[in-house]
Amino acid sequence: MEKIKLALVDDDYLIVTLLKSFFNQDQSTQVVYDTTDGYQLFNYLEEKNNERIDILLLDLKMKTIDGLEVLKHVKTNHPELKVVVVSSHYQDNSIGFMTKEGVAGFLPKGMSPFELLDIVKQVHKNGFYLNKDQMEILREQISSKVSKPMLDEDELLTDREKEIIKLLCQQKTAKEIGEHLFITQRTVEGHKNNLFTKIGVRNVAGLIVYALQKHIVTLEELSLN
Repeated sequence: MEKIKLALVDDDYLIVTLLKSFFNQDQSTQVVYDTTDGYQLFNYLEEKNNERIDILLLDLKMKTIDGLEVLKHVKTNHPELKVVVVSSHYQDNSIGFMTKEGVAGFLPKGMSPFELLDIVKQVHKNGFYLNKDQMEILREQISSKVSKPMLDEDELLTDREKEIIKLLCQQKTAKEIGEHLFITQRTVEGHKNNLFTKIGVRNVAGLIVYALQKHIVTLEELSLN
């Protein structure tokens, strides 16, 4: 089984050291890069021979460069990299903003390493993490701010796209969706990217919020832990 490759960026050296030790002891994860300076991460990502990163665990408030700047740089230059922000400055009223910025998860510091490990696995499998409380908050925050589509609602999405959204809301992977719909994984990824563009979101979490707003799915139908 291939391990989930992690990067840790936090200006608290003790936190970085402890998390690195914890993740490297687990059979499913490996920390391939860690730093207390966000600028050093940029250098690592630009080196083509460096080991790939699946998930970046990122602090918000750091001395040399703040986490939001790091997030913006990563999502602009390495959009495939999933970013989970873990911060002592976590606030419920920031969930909508962080989701729009493209994070795969927004978490408070202080949770147990085992809980964080479980969330890392969910992000790696599903592309995002939102618990039910966060989903409720997110729906309220974004509902009044989502821009209206230029087309009529019935014309905006095809039946196939709605079907794919429903399966994504059930946390199905592209491979699982392809098998269910008898299409290739690459075709599923193409549909997903088209949906991001059509709806104006950056990740699956944004698709889920849209699906809730447009009654494509209900909160009870979501497969959230």
